[in-house]
Amino acid sequence: MGKVLVTGANRGIGLELCRQLVSRGDEVIAVCRKAGDELQSLSLRVIEGIDVSDTESINSLAVTMGGEKLDWLINNAGILSVETLDSLNIKAMEQQFRVNSLGPLQVTAALLKNLPGGSKVGIVTSRMGSIDDNNSGGYYGYRMSKAAVNMAGKSLSRDLEGRGVAVALLHPGMVSTDMTGGRGVPVEQSAGGLIQRMDALDMSNTGSFWHAEGEDLPW
Repeated sequence: MGKVLVTGANRGIGLELCRQLVSRGDEVIAVCRKAGDELQSLSLRVIEGIDVSDTESINSLAVTMGGEKLDWLINNAGILSVETLDSLNIKAMEQQFRVNSLGPLQVTAALLKNLPGGSKVGIVTSRMGSIDDNNSGGYYGYRMSKAAVNMAGKSLSRDLEGRGVAVALLHPGMVSTDMTGGRGVPVEQSAGGLIQRMDALDMSNTGSFWHAEGEDLPW
């Protein structure tokens, strides 16, 4: 059993992570902008009103957490919009950077005092942020924001090494959620794989970029 904080906890992968973690006996802190009935029905603690794209909001989360120690921090909150070369939406791209790239970095930095030696940080990213794996182009904001958070996570793994805090970059797979229009693998399968990867994370493999199913992914 451990204490786990999950951002973006109200739906999709975040909600299922919370459900599975609670069911196995972990103490879960679910962080979101607004909690729905499904999240509220679980036996966990909810912290609402947190927008990971807003610095003041993140700072309020740190104040709420105080000196409470975490075993895991899972930075799951993320957004996706579709841009092509012919239809670039710069504002939408900027928002994806704020949520997908800067959000996990700011949340982790704000909660450093809550992460003792032996704790773990997971960042839910995407293989769409892999430069080697990009064979189809497009999705400019999403791809770029995920590549950026991969770099942030790698730097965090180096900077937190001396504190004994391990960091993983985690690709959930193509998951059937609202974000993907219901296409992909069941969310239960993806969340289960992400939890397995977090269980396997330690200082010997910190900084890894993993698929939920366990394979190492190219940068």
